[in-house]
Amino acid sequence: MTTPPLSDLIPARTELPRVLMLGWEFPPVINGGLGVACHDLCIAMSKYANVTMIIPKSNPDFVVKNLNLIGLNTIDAKTLRNIGHADSYKKVKQVHFINTHLNPYYNNNLEPHHDLQNLSSQYLKTIKIGNETAEIFQIDDLYGGDVIEKVTIFGKLAAKLALSLDFDIIHAHDWMTMIAGMEIKAKTGKPLVMHIHSLEVDRGGPQSKGWVYQMEKHGMEYADLLMPVSNFTGHVIHDYYQIPWSKILPVHNGIRPVEPFKSEAMFKEKMVLFVGRLTRQKGPEFFVDIAEKVLQHDQNVRFVMAGTGEYFNPLLERAAQRGIAHRFHLTGFLNLDKVRKLLSIADVYVMPSVSEPFGLSAVEAVQFGIPAVISKQSGVSEVLSGSLKFDYWDINRAAGYILSLLHDPVLLENVRQDAYKDLKNISWDHSAQKVVNGYNAHHLLPVMA
Repeated sequence: MTTPPLSDLIPARTELPRVLMLGWEFPPVINGGLGVACHDLCIAMSKYANVTMIIPKSNPDFVVKNLNLIGLNTIDAKTLRNIGHADSYKKVKQVHFINTHLNPYYNNNLEPHHDLQNLSSQYLKTIKIGNETAEIFQIDDLYGGDVIEKVTIFGKLAAKLALSLDFDIIHAHDWMTMIAGMEIKAKTGKPLVMHIHSLEVDRGGPQSKGWVYQMEKHGMEYADLLMPVSNFTGHVIHDYYQIPWSKILPVHNGIRPVEPFKSEAMFKEKMVLFVGRLTRQKGPEFFVDIAEKVLQHDQNVRFVMAGTGEYFNPLLERAAQRGIAHRFHLTGFLNLDKVRKLLSIADVYVMPSVSEPFGLSAVEAVQFGIPAVISKQSGVSEVLSGSLKFDYWDINRAAGYILSLLHDPVLLENVRQDAYKDLKNISWDHSAQKVVNGYNAHHLLPVMA
């Protein structure tokens, strides 16, 4: 692989604001919705800003128009050693690693072994790693091994690289890039915006106070502006992390337009669909309870869960114990094409999330003309005003909504049409404009001469 010259990594100066994005995953190297959201936001922002994005791992053959994408795996060790100055890291503390297989979107109840109590503006001090290359990001799985170590190394290398780039503002996405964002702000004095897609409190509940929670809290305190993906998440930040509302500007996610289609159903019964990770946050156990309630009134319904996670086996057992296994199906992980095939035959979409920052899957269902029954504890409920909403624990209300949609064609069509109207206001272009306007409204950009 040919290493790009350093000059090619520096975006040209324009009158547009120069944004340094920090992400953890990006297509085609993705694990979930974060990479897709970062990609789509960056593409939309390219109309309003000059965007450079640093990620741990990229595919050199994947070129994005109007986006300067830098994967640390594509830069050789010699180039990295020549970027910045190693002695600029003031040695006042150490970061000690713990061995853990950590997925950043699954709660792992990590204890706060990493000392975050005495963090100053120079967050990265000395790091006990075997080398300073990006070889750690050559692996296939960004979430395998010690992810905390990878997050910390990414912070150090991204900070070095940033010293050679030209930008006005730092825009970091979620806790995996917070170390990098804080260090770059400390070294450059540039303002730091943190885009919040998901939080430890969402994943593990309010009792989650381990290392990731502490990282999130410190990072959000250090940032100049926070952009959660919903008002719901803004309230979580304010209530559980004690961040003032003056630093919070919600920016709803957009959606990629898709061409919906219909397919022939695989069975004669009506189908109710759930798509998402099978974790506490998504409330999959409530989907089983809702299915049981519906099937007590109508046996001609099948419930399908598409996704994987630590709840997979317990959900199988729960469905069997309730005597509904013959009408309840878990597919495991499905790629996008197979998910869309399910959307093309579904009759109702249900999202019973316990704490959902946004909930893009519900918008995707609406694009396919599927009426959505969604929990009030979600960001997407703020933009899908026409969908039917319930508190995630209110399984009777959710079951009633599903039965009504399956048997009342007038209600079904009204919900569907209201949702189509909602879609007109959900776009990445709108999100991008709000981001850049937020930079200006909070006086984070330099005044142009």
